[in-house]
Amino acid sequence: MLLAGDIGATKTHLAIISPEIGPRTPLAEATFSSARYRSLEAVVREFLGGANLRADRASFGVAGPVVAGRATVTNLPWVIDEALLSHELGIPSVHLLNDLEAIAFAVPRLGDDPASLCTLNAGQPVPGGTIGVIAPGTGLGEAYLTYDGARYRAHASEGGHTDFAPATRDEIALLHYLFDHLDHVSYERICSGIGIPNIYDFLRDSGYALEPPWLAEDLAAATDRTPIIVNAALDPEKRSKLCQATLDLFVSILGSEAGNLALKMLATGGIYLGGGIPPRILPALRGERFLNAFQSKGRMSALLVAVPIHVILNPDVALLGAAYHGLER
Repeated sequence: MLLAGDIGATKTHLAIISPEIGPRTPLAEATFSSARYRSLEAVVREFLGGANLRADRASFGVAGPVVAGRATVTNLPWVIDEALLSHELGIPSVHLLNDLEAIAFAVPRLGDDPASLCTLNAGQPVPGGTIGVIAPGTGLGEAYLTYDGARYRAHASEGGHTDFAPATRDEIALLHYLFDHLDHVSYERICSGIGIPNIYDFLRDSGYALEPPWLAEDLAAATDRTPIIVNAALDPEKRSKLCQATLDLFVSILGSEAGNLALKMLATGGIYLGGGIPPRILPALRGERFLNAFQSKGRMSALLVAVPIHVILNPDVALLGAAYHGLER
């Protein structure tokens, strides 16, 4: 039996997979609030005990860099070690991979389920071309896949932590604003769930629009301001000009960085948008703003017009990828 996991700062999703049945039909699965537990070991013990099952091997996608079998979860005080997990849990074989690497493992199989994808740009995919994955969720993850002549192989990256490069005058002003509030202005600090409030604060403090009293009250009472800002940007009955502008700027920056990834990887096989935010803001991504920012690369613009762009709709894609990774080892 394989224990597969998607380990994030917000939630930990675990499943027991039978090799005979496959990862799309787990024998048992459950989701846990990561912050309620001191370690991954504690979560796994509770899960396996409740399911009354044992695992012979484990594969975990982790929201953070994995180096020499050890990972520190970004935005969560957990340190995860393959050897320690194997010893503490009695699982002979344990492997860690970056969560975006896990998503990348699943990408070549998503075409089997049309409901798993929404296409923003059909483009002209090159068979065997490199594929890029960018995923704004709590943070911003990036990964890529290369073709070895027989199959695609996934590679991890920490591209979400690279320096933010503004592409417009408004983005230059945003960068100057964040210089006064952050020690390092990376794409993750802007283009993610933790970044959306930074964009909102910039627009509010710069006087772009007034903050309605009802919105100020909702934001002050919230532990996570991002869902409130996004909802107020999309809800036609309770729409905020300030929140709309926040989402517009977010979409432009996401498009620009997705285009950057496509150029760096020469992603002629396509760009896939993962994470929890893109499916939530599909109406905004379908507009011209995202594609214009993606393709606005000067002399390379014509190249990017041909790059396919898809939004991953399957919320369990990271767990699915971790399972495929474990079954292939």
